[in-house]
Amino acid sequence: MEQKAVTNRERINNILNFKPADRMPEIELMEWWDKTITRWSGEGLPETTWPFLNIVPYWGLDLHRQFWVVSSSPELGSHKIKEINAYVRTQEDYDRIRPFIYPEDAVLDNWIEDELLEIKASHDAGDIAVWMTLYGYFWWPRVLLGIEPHLYSFFEQPELYHRMCKDQMEFQLRIIEEFCSVLKPDFVSIAEDMSYNQGPMISEKMFDEFIAPYYAEIIPALHKHGMKVLVDTDGDVTMLVPWLLKSGVDGLLPMERRAGVDVCRLRELYPEMLMIGGFDKTVMQKGEEAMRKEFEYLVPAMKSGGFIPCIDHQTPPDVSMDNYRIYRKLQEEFCGKYHP
Repeated sequence: MEQKAVTNRERINNILNFKPADRMPEIELMEWWDKTITRWSGEGLPETTWPFLNIVPYWGLDLHRQFWVVSSSPELGSHKIKEINAYVRTQEDYDRIRPFIYPEDAVLDNWIEDELLEIKASHDAGDIAVWMTLYGYFWWPRVLLGIEPHLYSFFEQPELYHRMCKDQMEFQLRIIEEFCSVLKPDFVSIAEDMSYNQGPMISEKMFDEFIAPYYAEIIPALHKHGMKVLVDTDGDVTMLVPWLLKSGVDGLLPMERRAGVDVCRLRELYPEMLMIGGFDKTVMQKGEEAMRKEFEYLVPAMKSGGFIPCIDHQTPPDVSMDNYRIYRKLQEEFCGKYHP
């Protein structure tokens, strides 16, 4: 009897559940930089390949779709959320804007629901994997307060900080249920960006006080639907890992190599942790030998399961189409040869 072909979605889920796979998923985790696309357009990339879901098949990559869920009332619009950065300074400021960012009558933006319905059949058939991204509890106050006031707020406005996180968490609990009523994501990322190339931006004590209480409620709500939860934080995550794991997080992305993240070492220390990324994007413009060496470094983690190797953020604009072709050739070679 002919064996049923493994679908793209099944393959990703197998890896994220430490199950055997016919090969590794071949993905580009994040959308390409606009400057990268501009460069490639001058090197022969057809205009018809934009947006992301058209470029993916052009390069022969496995299809996936990320949905950033940032809802708001029609008066504000989710695309304007970032424009309020540095707006909130006091409880009164927050009171004024609060009705527009946690509306009672609109959870998912209409465009998200429409797109989910459009790809639902493909998702159900296994042709495309879907992941949902939620603002985290380090990220969200930073959006409202601005970068420097956010860091001061842990000490100067802890009540406001907790209020913003609690409101966001309660809103997200509604989002999760509505999203899953249309389509259940294959995994979820919580956007935090709370580390840089020297480690975390906060202490473990601060994490336990200001971040962990909200993970304690949001992560079980996601696990209830069978979804894996990964935290998205750039920089060196090494010190953060045990804090996140004890909070119920399943894994991390994008595992930036140049920041000192060693996925093979982390696999030894935390054998059950999920990881996505790990391929140093800065070697891509150096040619085939450098890229092959980078893939060879990743092999032990690839063979262990629970790890999807891909560029550790976005392909930068110093990467030519010719070098990206080499990267894809090597990605296909290594993902086919080394897997659980």
